[in-house]
Amino acid sequence: MAPPILSLRDVNLTLGSDLLLKDVEFFISQHDRICLVGRNGSGKSTLLQIIAGKVEPDSGDKFVQPGITIEYLPQEPDFSGFHDVHSYTVEKQNTAIAKHRASYLLKQFGIVEGQQLNKLSGGETRKVALAKVLAPKPDILLLDEPTNHLDVETIEWLENEIQSLKCAIILISHDRRFLENLSESTVWLKGGQAFRLNNNFERFEAWRDKILEQEAIDHHKLKQKIVREEHWLTYGVTARRKRNVRRLKELQKLRKIRQTTQVRAHKIKANTSVTELSGKIVFDIENISKTYGKISLVRDFSIRITRGDRIGFIGKNGAGKTTFLKLLIGEISPEKGTIKLGTKLDIVSLDQRRESLDPKISLRDALTEGGSDMVFVGGKSRHVVSYLKDFLFKPEQAGTPVSALSGGERGRLMLARAFAKPSNLLVLDEPTNDLDHETLDFLQELISEYKGTLLLVSHDRDFLDKVVTSVIAPDDVKPGGWIEYVGGYSDMLNQKQTNREPSKTNIEKIQNRIQKKSNKKPERITYNDQYALENLPKKIEELNLKIKMIESQLANQNYFVRDPEGFKNGALELEKLTKEKVLSEEEWLKLELRREEVEEIKKDN
Repeated sequence: MAPPILSLRDVNLTLGSDLLLKDVEFFISQHDRICLVGRNGSGKSTLLQIIAGKVEPDSGDKFVQPGITIEYLPQEPDFSGFHDVHSYTVEKQNTAIAKHRASYLLKQFGIVEGQQLNKLSGGETRKVALAKVLAPKPDILLLDEPTNHLDVETIEWLENEIQSLKCAIILISHDRRFLENLSESTVWLKGGQAFRLNNNFERFEAWRDKILEQEAIDHHKLKQKIVREEHWLTYGVTARRKRNVRRLKELQKLRKIRQTTQVRAHKIKANTSVTELSGKIVFDIENISKTYGKISLVRDFSIRITRGDRIGFIGKNGAGKTTFLKLLIGEISPEKGTIKLGTKLDIVSLDQRRESLDPKISLRDALTEGGSDMVFVGGKSRHVVSYLKDFLFKPEQAGTPVSALSGGERGRLMLARAFAKPSNLLVLDEPTNDLDHETLDFLQELISEYKGTLLLVSHDRDFLDKVVTSVIAPDDVKPGGWIEYVGGYSDMLNQKQTNREPSKTNIEKIQNRIQKKSNKKPERITYNDQYALENLPKKIEELNLKIKMIESQLANQNYFVRDPEGFKNGALELEKLTKEKVLSEEEWLKLELRREEVEEIKKDN
């Protein structure tokens, strides 16, 4: 193992009266790819700030090899003192190469250097901050939630960019797919301590669960031992007083250990509050169109959404996803076409920026709308403190103002409020921002148990794969066009791939390869070539029939809901058959071009 270029030893940090980090050890070697995970509030961002030199711990040692450079992307970059993009991103670089690279990255992101910082969207500010820290190519790159507010296309571009870097990288992200694609080791912050798994994030949850299960077993054994010791003290024969005193001290130690031992993390639990069922048809949409200035956001789109559908919307920032949602729920009207809403609809929505949360009110008032300590959830009346505990809030936080909450806590509060209201149509616009992985798991469970209809905007590929029955994405060819794909994000990619016919580029490549050989004596058409020329069209036709049959099955939305495993296998088989068809078509084309060339030479001779 390479020696560390940065190390932390016995780092302790107290936040208020709480011990946030306890005897933490952390090592970074060249080319490390580490993801840092843990619950919201576990100290992940604070640990990054200590590594970056932004926060001083109460005690402990920090070593950095001389000459090592560090760049740090915080969750909320500070733009104070900077007027435009250029002054913040390009002028901040120390070398001409870094300045040039910063300009290049901004162009890649579609950001104009002269833009004023205070007029940028959330996604644009994230891109500007990323350009600033990526430009100098540091030895250690610290990224805190780099994918927040980015669309999928930018996230995948960022993945490729990070893969190409040769520096050490420490990542904090709620995006599971992002961590799985980039990490090589995982550090878990739990109870103020750091536990390291020398493996990809994909293996983390199974490893974590084993640790928690063992802790639960150890906790149970400790509890039983305490019971035995208490029994001995009460009913045992007293031998010597010293022995009694010693065992009493041991019992007190055991009780203290039990008091401070953290067993399996408290899971969020809640029931969705569903009103009466809506009508079977929730939306009947015919040829709707909507423009913004000269930009066509939605064009001639039609769909029927029925009760129980879970529809995901995905696309670039600015593609019109939020506009699409507003059209559907009637906040804005289409310029063309009709939207018929179903009967008995009760809509609850969660906005992207949490703007419906008044920062001045308390958590209690945010849930009860003031004047009460009770909240009605799932057909039952509950005390607001009890309900807040379900979402991992402490009882003393009930009177805390919303402005004091972290991004993740605001997200949990929005979820608590959304799922407390009776509804049969749930509209969620980027609900996964700032949530930790356990809260994401909980949200996934809530949605899977929700008996109503869901409209979801998200850039989280893993989350989409797990919760939606179909994805609506922009048409790559038709401006303002949208296409529905049955299944999740990965299913959409598979269907896009299978719909591609042999491209003109492939044909040109084959023709070019043959053209290069034109000066040589052409190969003769063998018996096997002749046999393939006669039989490949039959094989291609058979493949076409099989492909159409599977596509017909996959087009049935009920098939995905009824048999997700069968749907997945069908999609894989479709991909396999399509590749076989493409190869067969290219083989036939190659042989046909060769046959024509041979015949032409025979004529010339």
